[in-house]
Amino acid sequence: MASRKKPVQEQAINGIVGIGLDQKNDDQEKRVTQSDHFLLVGGSEETHERMQDTAIRFDERLREKGKRLQDTCLDEVRDMLRDSMR
Repeated sequence: MASRKKPVQEQAINGIVGIGLDQKNDDQEKRVTQSDHFLLVGGSEETHERMQDTAIRFDERLREKGKRLQDTCLDEVRDMLRDSMR
């Protein structure tokens, strides 16, 4: 009797977390930004702003493609993130 393999369950990406680790000890700011697809936490003012810019560009690219994040494959999300960081 042939064994039946279970179908591979597709995994959906529900959100992206960005963490900035370069915040100085004397910087008392708590930087948190949340959008439809991103949660950005920490970092220096410059780093957090860069993460925000990346999130905005990523959201624009996703909208241009007419896709939802949950319907986008991991490879495409990774490529779009790389492009958005430039």
